[in-house]
Amino acid sequence: MPALLRPDWVFDDYTAVTPDFLRAQGIRLLLSDLDFTLAPKRVKDADERLRAWVESLRAAGITLVILSNNRSSVRVERYCKGLGITYVGHAGKPHRGGYLRAMEQNGETAARTAMLGDKLLTDCLGARLAGVRMLMVEPAGGARGPWQKVLHALQEPFKRVGARDTRSKDGKKTKNGAR
Repeated sequence: MPALLRPDWVFDDYTAVTPDFLRAQGIRLLLSDLDFTLAPKRVKDADERLRAWVESLRAAGITLVILSNNRSSVRVERYCKGLGITYVGHAGKPHRGGYLRAMEQNGETAARTAMLGDKLLTDCLGARLAGVRMLMVEPAGGARGPWQKVLHALQEPFKRVGARDTRSKDGKKTKNGAR
């Protein structure tokens, strides 16, 4: 299995990526995809759950930046403005240029940066090429449409080799390891 397509960690959703987890990993800059990572693509504005998560990162001194391949900046700009965060648009994932721009703009190194995303061929591959850790989540809102369903099914074997965050419903960590 190609190492470039193996996430470091796999989470059910973004809320499982806590400030404590990120600090324990030495992460100060969290890059994140938007569509299907933080919200389904059809959702235009952040909900209170996402706002609270973003605030918890901010309070812990962790910078969140959206790294997006969206052709139009309208949705990403509106989403980020509502959250009070910045973004790198037209990131060109999986090419490493967008990752490097985000790190440079925030004065961080690859060693203190992680990428949060839902796709292997853009988010994970790009993170690996840029030398940052990859935190993968299940698609927010589920895979929609036949192409997304096929794509996400093809990702399953790769996700199985990433360390799986297995928190119980009450948020207590039960174990970690390959799924």
